Amino acid sequence: MKYLEKHPMIMIIIGIMGISMSAIFVRYSDAPSVVTASYRLLWTVLLMTPVVLVQKQFRTELRAVSGKTIGFCFVSGFFLAIHFSVWFESLRFTSVASSTTIVCTEVIWVSIGFCLFMKGKLSGKAVATIAVTFLGSVLIAFSDSGTGGNLYGDILSLLAAIAVAVYTLIGRQVRANTSTTVYTYLVYIASAITLVIITVMQGESLMIQEAGDYKAVIVGLLLSVFSTILGHSIFSWCLKFFSPSFVSASKLCEPVVAAILAIFLFGEIPGLLQILGGAVILGGVYAYSKIEQKEHM
Repeated sequence: MKYLEKHPMIMIIIGIMGISMSAIFVRYSDAPSVVTASYRLLWTVLLMTPVVLVQKQFRTELRAVSGKTIGFCFVSGFFLAIHFSVWFESLRFTSVASSTTIVCTEVIWVSIGFCLFMKGKLSGKAVATIAVTFLGSVLIAFSDSGTGGNLYGDILSLLAAIAVAVYTLIGRQVRANTSTTVYTYLVYIASAITLVIITVMQGESLMIQEAGDYKAVIVGLLLSVFSTILGHSIFSWCLKFFSPSFVSASKLCEPVVAAILAIFLFGEIPGLLQILGGAVILGGVYAYSKIEQKEHM
């Protein structure tokens, strides 16, 4: 661990690979999207529980959590569940490149929500950057418009970005008085419960009834270990050694890495407009993160 603390860039690379594998793993699951998402969250809760319950500081914090905080965590978990199920579904209808790039617009929707519901303000530069980023989404949608399924998948990706933005906005409020570990643990529990309920309501089952069902269980485990624990959790750890803007910017490598992997694994070669739209979106998100950093220094 001391070696990694001296060379934290190794962890950044691991984190990028972890989150970039998310879309790839989902493609290998034949189960309904909500089932795959349920397994991911159930595995995550299962793996986190020993860590949370063994350490006294987390047990103490859990006992002291207020009902209001638990309520916020469950609302946050609900939107995280919607994000996972809708985004996983989008990967059935559009390319990995389009889906992962559009989901990266989360930070833009967070900013809009911050202004609409939390009395935040955006500078002229920030508004211009958001407009440019939206233009990138339009280019991808136009590129995919020739295939109805692809366009539908793009819309699902956009809805997934909005849902995870709501999750992020609630997290900003709750995290002021709650540790990251306890907050995410409660949110993941709420998200897992929500996904299981949706699964049942859709008439699906989480029971392993045939050999093919094991694939969804394994994909859920891989998503939990690589994309959650070795992905998002590692980025949280990296905040000890890098600025938030650098960590956020490094996440923009996800669509690029995922798209490259999709070329070799699924033969998905992005079109010119897809590449252009993706570049505009990633450039816009990066520019916005730099503007936000300067405005909050």
